[in-house]
Amino acid sequence: MTKKHSLLEILMTSLKLGFTSFGGPVAHLGYFKNEYIDKRKWLDDKTYADIIAICQFLPGPASSQVGIAIGMLRGGFFGGVVSWFGFTIPSVALLILFALAYQSFTLGDATWIASLKVVAVAVVAHAVLGLGKKLTPDRPRIAIALIAAFTMLLFPSAIVQISIIVVAAIVGYVMFSKQAETKVQPFSVSITKKQGVISLSILAVLLIGLPIISQTVSNSYLSIFDTFFRVGSIVFGGGHVVLPLLEQEVVPNGLLSSGEFLAGYGMAQAVPGPLFTFASYLGTMISGITGGVIATVAMFLPSFLLIVGALPFLSELRKHSSFQGILTGVNASVVGILLAAFYDPVFTSSILSGAHFGLAAILFALMHFWKTPAWLIVIIGVVLGEIIAYFFV
Repeated sequence: MTKKHSLLEILMTSLKLGFTSFGGPVAHLGYFKNEYIDKRKWLDDKTYADIIAICQFLPGPASSQVGIAIGMLRGGFFGGVVSWFGFTIPSVALLILFALAYQSFTLGDATWIASLKVVAVAVVAHAVLGLGKKLTPDRPRIAIALIAAFTMLLFPSAIVQISIIVVAAIVGYVMFSKQAETKVQPFSVSITKKQGVISLSILAVLLIGLPIISQTVSNSYLSIFDTFFRVGSIVFGGGHVVLPLLEQEVVPNGLLSSGEFLAGYGMAQAVPGPLFTFASYLGTMISGITGGVIATVAMFLPSFLLIVGALPFLSELRKHSSFQGILTGVNASVVGILLAAFYDPVFTSSILSGAHFGLAAILFALMHFWKTPAWLIVIIGVVLGEIIAYFFV
């Protein structure tokens, strides 16, 4: 396959995911697994799990970073760009249009939004079960996952999540290094270690330099870029964690009212793709379409720089038994973190009645036993949700 054809394949595949991946970052990992690993065999389960583990260590939108990494492994740097573009652009376009039509468009409590949340429950449950079978096959790793889940449910915060991952890495190093595989399937990436170091250096320079330049040069677009680049660089814990940080950046400063912010948040929950595209809505509300594009680029640029910085070293590190042990512990803790996220916010905010639970059970069974593709689950879920609402609610 030529590189041109490979990029086109990456674009079309990620674009399909961008239009159908509802339910937030945990659900996205399930969609990715279905499409990239189970269906297309672009990489094996262990490599996919290792990429997820690495992205859990990095700030930024973990699911987007996983998609970028898979694109880079498949088609080099531009493969990552194309993968991100396809997965992200549907959400960006919808949120920019929503911002432009805000005065005449009301989100409300539409039935289809509730149905999409139920779809997310089925997708996340399927993803957690699938990853759990692969990453927690024995009692010690099951214990790590359960402790991680219980801790996250008791103390839900980004700092606690990072602490869990760090502790799991230490436990993995102690318990699993001697059990490491002697032969690990290598993967090739066209990004060199020198380019990785340069990428991380650019990130550091921008983090230090942008606030200084923004304060000395009065330019609204530069200010938007600085704000969203900074938030995208420091957020751990995924899309829901970024929301309070963004609220502190735009509402107290008078850039948006609280009502405008919450309206965009509601719409961001309803569209497919990464929740970080909420930045597209905010940027458009602040400074038009140009502001929306600048905010989107600034929000995701740190993810690119971090992935380019990490990937060249990942393949080499995976050969070492100590690093394999660390990843084994981290992967087990990730299952627990995903399990906690499945309960709160996915389950608690989506299953509000027995009908919702029944619909989620049907959709899960269709995915798990009948191997129904995720995009079709979205359609079936919305249609069945409308039927249930019409006849029984």
